[in-house]
Amino acid sequence: MPPLKKILLAATTLIAVIVAATLLTTRTKPPAPAGIEQSATAPNAEPLLQRARELLAAQRKIIVLLGDEAALKVDSRRSINAVGQAIFHDKLGLIAALEIETDALLSDKTNGIANIEKLLDYIESDADLFDADRLAFRETLRALQRQISKVGTLPAAKLHKRVGDDLDALAEIEKNYEREMAQIFSRFEKRAITQKREKWGDYLVHLAKRHNREQILKDYAVIEPYSPQKLAAMDASAKVSEKAIAETEIYGKALPPKTIVLTFDDGPHPRYTDEIEAILKQYGAPAVFFQVGKNLGSVAAGKATLGANAKVATRLSDAGFEIANHSFSHSKLSKANSDDLKTEITNTDALLREVNAKRSPLFRFPYGAGSPEGLRLLSEAKLKSVMWNIDSLDWADPVPRSIADRVLREIDQQGSGIVLFHDIHERTVKALPLVLDRLVAEGYKFAAWDGQTFSVKKTKESDAAPQTVTTGYANSWAILIGIDDYAKWPKLSHAVNDTKAMQQTLVQRFGFAPERVVTLTNGAATRTGILSAFHDKLAHAQLAKNDRVFVFFAGHGATRKLSSGRDLGYIVPVDADPAQIAAEGIAMTEIQNIAESLTAKHVLFVMDSCYSGLGLTRGGGNNFLRENAKRIGRQMLTAGGADEMVADNGPNGHSVFTWTLLQALQGKGDLNGDGFITATELAAYVAPAVAGVAAQTPAFGSLPGSQGGEFVFELPVEAEFLNDDTKQLSGDAIALNTKLDAMQAEAVADNASTPPKKGAAKKSNTTSSASEVVVPDLQGRERTLPAIATVGTSVRQQAQRANDKGLQLYREKRYAEAESAFTEALKLRADFALAANNLGFVFYKQDKFAEAARWFEQTLKLDPSRAVAYLNLGEAFAKIGNKEKARAAYQSYLALAPAGTGAAQAKAALEKL
Repeated sequence: MPPLKKILLAATTLIAVIVAATLLTTRTKPPAPAGIEQSATAPNAEPLLQRARELLAAQRKIIVLLGDEAALKVDSRRSINAVGQAIFHDKLGLIAALEIETDALLSDKTNGIANIEKLLDYIESDADLFDADRLAFRETLRALQRQISKVGTLPAAKLHKRVGDDLDALAEIEKNYEREMAQIFSRFEKRAITQKREKWGDYLVHLAKRHNREQILKDYAVIEPYSPQKLAAMDASAKVSEKAIAETEIYGKALPPKTIVLTFDDGPHPRYTDEIEAILKQYGAPAVFFQVGKNLGSVAAGKATLGANAKVATRLSDAGFEIANHSFSHSKLSKANSDDLKTEITNTDALLREVNAKRSPLFRFPYGAGSPEGLRLLSEAKLKSVMWNIDSLDWADPVPRSIADRVLREIDQQGSGIVLFHDIHERTVKALPLVLDRLVAEGYKFAAWDGQTFSVKKTKESDAAPQTVTTGYANSWAILIGIDDYAKWPKLSHAVNDTKAMQQTLVQRFGFAPERVVTLTNGAATRTGILSAFHDKLAHAQLAKNDRVFVFFAGHGATRKLSSGRDLGYIVPVDADPAQIAAEGIAMTEIQNIAESLTAKHVLFVMDSCYSGLGLTRGGGNNFLRENAKRIGRQMLTAGGADEMVADNGPNGHSVFTWTLLQALQGKGDLNGDGFITATELAAYVAPAVAGVAAQTPAFGSLPGSQGGEFVFELPVEAEFLNDDTKQLSGDAIALNTKLDAMQAEAVADNASTPPKKGAAKKSNTTSSASEVVVPDLQGRERTLPAIATVGTSVRQQAQRANDKGLQLYREKRYAEAESAFTEALKLRADFALAANNLGFVFYKQDKFAEAARWFEQTLKLDPSRAVAYLNLGEAFAKIGNKEKARAAYQSYLALAPAGTGAAQAKAALEKL
């Protein structure tokens, strides 16, 4: 059977998704993995499948409950959310049970893997399942993947690969339904059924035939009461007073404007809690973690005994986060009798005291289902109930972007509040930075418990948390112009190639949507065509305030002296007459006016031509990282000054300037190593590097109307496993890159050694990993680009950045440096299979074949389904002369990837052995 990934990832158009969905219902049974004997009797997978069906039913019920949330009243939402969370916790139990069962099956050498394959068959191809249904099994598949990785057999490796492919497919499904999920779970208007694929609306109709919201609520002992207004109309004595409850519980509505309390329920979790803690530290945000007692340990005869997960709670407490009480078993306490209710409260309190004797006096009722008796018992225990007014619904919504959008909309509407998250979901880990990015950028403050209430801690600037860069963009737009074939100006050689390379970089590396990238080359780049691109295709393209626009021009530039003595720059369209440049060129004043009129947050112009007199103002502010998303940014980087000849002889058919720019965007421009490249960092790398190798002086500055904002590129995470197919740079490209890096480093060193001018203090670089660089602005004056402070990152992020750096160095054949980078990645993260393979391949390229083989074997211990590592291992053993092991490695590769890119290489090698 082809893995699910091969079907869903082929859906490059909406129609293809329909085809994929159809194919899922007609798949055939897969052959048994090699090495696994089939019993005469078909394996009995029915108990496992029944558990999976129950899990799916729970997921469907949650969706039915929340399907038209926008139309519900507040009281109904509260009841529905409470029952939905109860079903969700039932779902967690089913996931745990499935994990136990699959773990046991992996030890069954007779029918174990066959039964698990039956489960995968059901998830992948059961005719009753919609694509969205399959999202219910993501946690089960992740657990199964971890379990299989501990089994060191080839059949297990094949199974591991199949599960990995299915998880990739689920990521595609999540992406396909992201818009629908956001609309169903939020308060947007109804969706328009215009999709040409399996529609979310059809899915809801399908679920409505199976489940009824009212019945679901009733099954969980909930009947929605009449509204207070209706009760008042029926009987004045039936009015519900909420004053007493409001006085004994904390809600978020009393917080000051733009003040947020972050809370996380249901932990501690062995994986996700630590990741959430790391994210919160990055943003300097306090939080309260409401812990479930049974996750912390046990209580017998009044004695509390901490379990393994208590170490997570201890780390939270030691890091300054509040750990609080969320009951012992997470049962619905509004239905509990006094004795049971008291035990639920006191047992968890005893465990929390074992973690930290000064635990916070905060309590949260599971599902928000409190009672007068519960509040009385809390009072006796000197605990205080904390509710929430902003629900992320992360327990129900499987899409991180949808979760983040919901929270941000609620915060926009309410202005402040207590946010409910759960630290037991991967999706919450992914959604949290999206939320924090926006809140930090818009000036929200995070309140912590001060012993009496929630308040914002006043900190000195020197005590502030590490700053974090965020792109914060909704959509990314680009206008790219390249002209070689001028009619009345000298023809150019590389402008069109530069433009195409920039288009490829923006789309493939930085995620610009192709439909939002306007590319004009040669005959299309007339004056009318260029202005139309700005006015019609861009200015009227529904730009939003959080969008960014990147403009690239490769062609001739001209400068004209005005009667005032000031120079005015022009870009030269393909049809311009040199004698009529004022009328047929496009003055930079026109570009400036367009830039100011755009509603986008940040606009960056990069001009691979020479200009002067553009009237750029000096950019202000050297501490933008937290404030950047608030500020409008209009910036420009040009290839040189007036009357300078642009070097059009760079590697691979590029100008020197554009080649340097492309290298910066590959990662060299990330001068402080935080994974982001700002326009200032781009200029700080490109300008001195180009000036050092060509007779041109790139310039950088801010256009009028800019408020100090910075255009930001976020570097993607590199995930390439090095092998013989990995491309490396040509000799001339490596030679030029070596010179460029040397020139940039020399500029930094010169600035560091230059004494400050009289009356000016030199800025300190002690807190920065990116030193100051002096570049000219377009009026010919020196401008010192500010150093960018180092950003605090998690160990996991540092490991990834080290690996990314290693890949960059490998492509330049700087093997010793690449080896150091991959070594650093593995020091930071011992289980990093990607870095282990890459280190092995660097050894291989240095003819250290025995060392390479050891690292490829280590890679396969960490990730047994990584086919490319078997191919690399076969090559290493072949070089050593160990034919038997080489043959086994090649055969394993072909078993895992029979149609892989290295299949021909493996087959050819086997024929020679």
